[in-house]
Amino acid sequence: MNINDILSKVDHTLLTQTADIQDIYGICDDGVKYGTASVCIPACYVKEAKEYVGEKVKICTVIGFPNGYSTTETKCFEASDAVSKGADEIDMVINIGWLKGKRYDDILNEINAIKKSCRGKLLKVIIETCLLTDEEKIKMCEIVSLSDADYIKTSTGFSTGGATKSDIELFAQHMTNGKKIKAAGGISSIQDAEEFIKLGADRLGTSRIVKIVKNEESGGY
Repeated sequence: MNINDILSKVDHTLLTQTADIQDIYGICDDGVKYGTASVCIPACYVKEAKEYVGEKVKICTVIGFPNGYSTTETKCFEASDAVSKGADEIDMVINIGWLKGKRYDDILNEINAIKKSCRGKLLKVIIETCLLTDEEKIKMCEIVSLSDADYIKTSTGFSTGGATKSDIELFAQHMTNGKKIKAAGGISSIQDAEEFIKLGADRLGTSRIVKIVKNEESGGY
């Protein structure tokens, strides 16, 4: 697989708590240079990042992040606010406690309410697979497939684990209605990225792939 094809599926990500605006500008520069699908950054920097890059690269941000237990009204405000400031894509975290409590209608209704607040922009639904049983993962595939969202996403990268190949295989077996898959967290090599894509991931949430390409260009790791 061509490296440019892989990069075109990468949401080049910087969500560390210590990131400052210069770090964000750097991520944006990388996203433009290497043709990534988007740059995924904290919501507080969306407006500045959008002003900086214009339409050269998509701006993605996260809401209800990383724990997912904000109220639906709060998540909807976060989504609407981010879109008003220039976000092209929104990655939301589900209420995992609702899933554990089998409150499936509440989860579906929340996803759809947030999608409405996105005003036509892409919505990806983070389910935090490392905290779920296979039965719960399959149920979330069903819910996201029925929802108005565009993607199911494995992980925040802030919990006990990230994307696994078995999870992407499971998603690929159970997602319907044209919904897509994003693998995020722990994608540490070009080989990893290629394998996730072959298994069915249409997006990859990672910072490492661009770093690897940059290191190769400079002649070492």
